[in-house]
Amino acid sequence: MNSNGKNVLLVGVGGQGTILASRVLSEGLLAFGYDVKMSEIHGMAQRGGSVSTHVRYGEKVFSPVISKGEADILVAFEKMEALRWLPYIAPDGMLIVNNHEIFPMPVILGQAEYPSQLEKTLSEAVPRCVVIEAAKEAKEIGDPRVMNMVLLGAVVKKLGLDETSWEETLKACVPSAAFQVNVLAFEKGMNLAG
Repeated sequence: MNSNGKNVLLVGVGGQGTILASRVLSEGLLAFGYDVKMSEIHGMAQRGGSVSTHVRYGEKVFSPVISKGEADILVAFEKMEALRWLPYIAPDGMLIVNNHEIFPMPVILGQAEYPSQLEKTLSEAVPRCVVIEAAKEAKEIGDPRVMNMVLLGAVVKKLGLDETSWEETLKACVPSAAFQVNVLAFEKGMNLAG
């Protein structure tokens, strides 16, 4: 953690809800009175391309961009994205990774192989590695799309921001028809993070 605040880097594949999770996190942090800067980068394809969002918060934040070695928490919505973004984790940083695989086109076409034993590789690279079955949990809740909120709940817990209710923030950011299932997913993520 830097003296000015915290850096949270969320990475995934288009269509996983990475950007929505980042927006909910940013809105919640603003509601808590933090200065927040957010920057999002979309891959070449809306669905299937790489997506990353930088969220920096603290008393005063000047830049939205997180440099290599500065992320206090790297949140990976997909395991290979975790591997790709490892250089961004701070020496004492934490990795929260969704135990989920989305094969990129070269793997689908048989031109490459998806790395084996990624969980082992990641946990050896980052001592503070938390693996969450977010896709499985979301499916059990009844909506696979809320996987992002399971991960966000875990992030909020690990950041120590779980003392205050996030329901108003969720209500402002998600469609009303999906509000209740998003709250359930968020709470499930907080519980899974311990």
